[in-house]
Amino acid sequence: MDEQRETLQRIVSTLANKNDEIHNFIDMLNHTIKNVQVNSSNAISELDEEFDGLYSILDEMKGSMTNTIQQEEARKIQALQDQLSQCSNALESSEELLELAAQSLDIKDPVEFLKAARQIKDRVTMASAFRISLKPKVSDSMTHLMVDFALERRMLQAVKFLPVPKAPEIDLAACLVADNCITVSWRMPEEDSRIDHFVLEYRKTNFDGLPRVKDEQRWELIDYIKATEYTLSGLKFDTKYMNLRVQACNKAVAGEYSDPVTLETKAFVFSLDSTSSHLNLKVEDTYVEWDPTGGKGQEKIKGKENKSRSGAPSPKRTSISTRSSARGSRDHFTGESYTVLGDTAVESGQHYWEVRAQKDCKSYSVGVTYRNLGKFDQLGKTNSSWCIHINNWLQTTFSAKHNNKTKTLDIPVPDRIGVYCDFDGGQLAFYNANSKELLHTFRTKFTQPLLPGFMIWCGGLTVSTGLQVPSAVKTLQKSENGLSGSTSSLNHIA
Repeated sequence: MDEQRETLQRIVSTLANKNDEIHNFIDMLNHTIKNVQVNSSNAISELDEEFDGLYSILDEMKGSMTNTIQQEEARKIQALQDQLSQCSNALESSEELLELAAQSLDIKDPVEFLKAARQIKDRVTMASAFRISLKPKVSDSMTHLMVDFALERRMLQAVKFLPVPKAPEIDLAACLVADNCITVSWRMPEEDSRIDHFVLEYRKTNFDGLPRVKDEQRWELIDYIKATEYTLSGLKFDTKYMNLRVQACNKAVAGEYSDPVTLETKAFVFSLDSTSSHLNLKVEDTYVEWDPTGGKGQEKIKGKENKSRSGAPSPKRTSISTRSSARGSRDHFTGESYTVLGDTAVESGQHYWEVRAQKDCKSYSVGVTYRNLGKFDQLGKTNSSWCIHINNWLQTTFSAKHNNKTKTLDIPVPDRIGVYCDFDGGQLAFYNANSKELLHTFRTKFTQPLLPGFMIWCGGLTVSTGLQVPSAVKTLQKSENGLSGSTSSLNHIA
């Protein structure tokens, strides 16, 4: 019966997951349909604008060329009219002279006839009719202003949509996720010499498989990539996966996106738990700072907490208890245990985080602890906590602590400390986060979940989470495995 119920539950879970995938795909299809409609409308609008621009240029050119023809027409007509006027005047003068000559033929007196003949001869010699050209100054041809748009017509007929680059193909096997960097590699389905650059988009997600339309973070964009590979560096892996896609662009237009790929970006992410931190510590997400007035400022809250133990709980205390119920309700650290813990436990696997102290920090500890660390307990002074401790009061001391035993570390204190925790392998190692130099290693067998722990006095600490185990640390750990630790006196088997 139990076996059948378990089988049915697996079937129900599988169906539910498949339904979720189908719902996601339906959302994507509906989103794609809307995008097709919007993009088609935009394409038609842009086409109208281009043709309107072309029409405007043609109309402008037609007007200019028509004006040129009209000016040539006016010039020629004016020249012909001037010539016509000259000819009319010459003809009128010639007709008068012809009439005078006809009259002179009727003169009988020889003297008067000779005189009239000489006058007519002189006037004929000077007559404009003999000095004007009887050839038109301009022709009636307008062929020099004819056009041949055969070439332009062929060019217009050859107008087509711009060649859109094809979608690149991401080479999943060549992609690499390491050291909080993602290297993405892709190729074009066929050679395209017109590709000018690529655009890479990525976004974080907690869902495996196809990118979801709803409840997703926005795409981040890297533009003008000239190569077919790009490395995203300095990432914080605070989600389980990363969606990536690539787009090819030529000088005119961008192509379709590649099929998106989803890469796993698993890392240890936690915040500092202010619900149980010492009242003299000011805690904000991944930053903790010593506040000497914190205890005094919290006296009223402490009073309410004390009353809540014997009477009705205060609203603030109830809120804290509810929030911390998943981690197990606990009191604030007090006394000289200026401690704050992480809000997420390490229960398996290999994890890494880093800590940076303020330069004027007087004293601080970095390590891990089981949940049973008492409110008066200090890191490294119990058999269930491990840490390294830095004391800058008067003179600097650097030591490793566990079960109230101390081992002095004769090495410089780095400004940034890396913490490597291999729960299953029973190793807790501390590194110089800049050089990846090994500072100290605890070897033991962890039997309970571990919480990151921090103690701070007079100063502040910044914790960096969402980090993968650095490749250099992995390499060092491989070489360290099988060798005895440098601090055998502090090795502890829980």
